[in-house]
Amino acid sequence: MVKKKQSLIESILVYKDTRMLKILLLGAISGFPWVLIATSLSLWLKEEGLSRSTIGWAGLIFGVYAFNYLWAPIIDRIQIPLLTKKLGHRKGWIVLMQFAILLSLIVWSFINPAQNLALLISVGLVIAIASATQDITIDALRIEQISETEGKVMAAGAAMAVVGWWTGYKLGGVAALFTAEYFDNMGITDYWQTTFLILGAFIILMNIGLIFVNEAIETNRQDKQKENEKIISGKLESSNIVTSFFTYIAGVIVGPVISFFKKNGFAIALGILGFVFLFKIGEAFLGRMSIVFYKEIGFSKGQIAIYSKGLGWITTVVFTFLGGVMAMRTGTVKTMFFAGGLMALTNLLFAVLAWTDKSELLFAIAVIADDIAAAFATVAFVAFISLLVDRTYTATQYALLASIGTAGRTTLASSSGALVDWLNGDWGIFFIFTTLMVIPSLICLWLIKNRIKIGR
Repeated sequence: MVKKKQSLIESILVYKDTRMLKILLLGAISGFPWVLIATSLSLWLKEEGLSRSTIGWAGLIFGVYAFNYLWAPIIDRIQIPLLTKKLGHRKGWIVLMQFAILLSLIVWSFINPAQNLALLISVGLVIAIASATQDITIDALRIEQISETEGKVMAAGAAMAVVGWWTGYKLGGVAALFTAEYFDNMGITDYWQTTFLILGAFIILMNIGLIFVNEAIETNRQDKQKENEKIISGKLESSNIVTSFFTYIAGVIVGPVISFFKKNGFAIALGILGFVFLFKIGEAFLGRMSIVFYKEIGFSKGQIAIYSKGLGWITTVVFTFLGGVMAMRTGTVKTMFFAGGLMALTNLLFAVLAWTDKSELLFAIAVIADDIAAAFATVAFVAFISLLVDRTYTATQYALLASIGTAGRTTLASSSGALVDWLNGDWGIFFIFTTLMVIPSLICLWLIKNRIKIGR
């Protein structure tokens, strides 16, 4: 029996599902902290006179996203006193991390970067840890909104999550940049510190919205986890405190890894991990230095807000929805090949921008093209790893795969500023390098594309 292909209208109508709005909010909550530790922190340090290398290395705080899988099992198991009972397991963790970010913003508002750089970066690290921790449970809550059998809906949910993430990041960035410029023009010396207090209000509003996101009471997950622990325990000859502890640790940490390799096979699992690690490195190198590049070639905070954030948000929303439709109709793997090629080509536009005189038109074109590529790439990537996870270990496996992807983007991309300095400020050559960085991941995907066990 041949399964009828979903029509274009049917694919679009998937977005009418009320769960999509909840996923949109979760995405926004996840994306907003990047306004603080990417856009705002980078520009704050730049305007305080710090070097490109220092700004780049400050980005090492993003490295925590590459390791959040280490404490993901805790998120899957441990409940927060009072919050879990009042809000639910997943939402309790989100609210706790949001509170930590809010307190960090208040601390930032009292710091002078030139005098307390170490403290400033340390607080940024706290924000990154809280953000990476909440991402674990946000992704799990998003995936658990949709049944395992709803592959098409999962692709739409991935698109909506990406739209939400970019909404939190782009529109949050618009608010941050225009607010900072407004206070700067008013003559307020510590305009960034004042801006962070304003941004704290956004966190409060998003937590109010979180109340309306339903969290199902799930007991099947815990039952399956206990079954796996019994299997591990059965392999041991004796039962005592030591073996019980070992069984628990093995079930929490080793269980999700074994499940992933068993499902895919050892060779394909390694191929998947290799692709996930490499896919968005080029984009990360470009993204880490983009706001510094815009500032160096003469664009103001207001212009960056309009083109890179405001216009970029509209572009991202539109093409993320289209990317979701493409993933539903042609499959996530084909969409990733398309997005990877698009990322490589659009990075070349920034090289052209670097080698020409300052042009608002070319700036707008480059930003729009980059956002189109990022939209397709991100929605396909999120759908891809969402379909790979075992619901027995939703938070842990998704965090592991996402962390591996983040590892390539954060740890390696932290050297982006040093690379520009090594190139003596030749931004054009730098962007050529970011183009070439896309190719290895596509080769890796090509080698495993026919043996990946997900709907294409």
